[in-house]
Amino acid sequence: MKLIRGGYSNEKIWFSDVEVRSRRNAYWGRKWNIRDGIHVSLVMIMHLICLFAPFHYNLNAVWVAALLYVITGLFGITLSYHRNLAHLSFKLPKLLEYLFAYCGAHALQGHPIDWVSRHRFHHKYTDTERDPHSPREGFWFSHINWIFDNDHAYQKVGKRKNVADLRKQAFYRFLQSSYLIHPIALGALLFRFGGLPFLVWGMGVRTVTYYHSTFLVNSACHVWGTRAWNTTDTSKNNWVVAMLVFGEGWHNNHHAFESSARQGLEWWQIDITWCVIKSLEYVGLARDVKLPSEAQMRAKAVSQQF
Repeated sequence: MKLIRGGYSNEKIWFSDVEVRSRRNAYWGRKWNIRDGIHVSLVMIMHLICLFAPFHYNLNAVWVAALLYVITGLFGITLSYHRNLAHLSFKLPKLLEYLFAYCGAHALQGHPIDWVSRHRFHHKYTDTERDPHSPREGFWFSHINWIFDNDHAYQKVGKRKNVADLRKQAFYRFLQSSYLIHPIALGALLFRFGGLPFLVWGMGVRTVTYYHSTFLVNSACHVWGTRAWNTTDTSKNNWVVAMLVFGEGWHNNHHAFESSARQGLEWWQIDITWCVIKSLEYVGLARDVKLPSEAQMRAKAVSQQF
């Protein structure tokens, strides 16, 4: 058996059928730019802050971290950045749309214009040579290393010309130009009201936990899991990831029906984000909610379940 550094055996990622086409080294042998340095610094700082968590633990700090995990992760990333802005799966009143997007900015995963652009390119070029973060360039590249190699992504897909709908809105241009100010201000508020425990848990532990939970969608959900739908990519349904990121782990479902507001398509596939969207629709705040038709599902089903 041929072992390759990075977790590969016989050119496949361990315990999977995913073949690595070409391994991308995001650290050595390439040119770095200021943006790459900022991304590396932010991620390293958040991880270093986590080292202080055992020494600055209290129950209130843990509750603050959990609350912010939900606010920035569920409402900010999965509901707003992903399903509302990237895939236009439903519509919200503008003030509510902007509020949820602002929550996403505090997840430290980028401003909406950048996040949505990359994600739309991912769906357009999934698992091809132009995919910004495919495991076919290595598991760790798809998980986190792609974030530190911006020029590589732009060489693949070009400029961010796929987010004209966001660029024309002043609010999203404002978040783009002032992005880092907002999480820094949140960190200052946490320190002001809860000292180091609130800062360490509310910024460090919360951010890093949600970092890797989200990154598992790009890596693990294209490597390990099950497939219910015929798609041309490596997307998998992974229930563990679905529990960590509010339903986003039903990734084969998502790639089969990317505009669907619901990703847990079976009754037993827990999708907290969909529950929130459905609740918003019930009270009249969400409209034009998109779901796959039975005909669409029948056409893509792996088994004769319809």
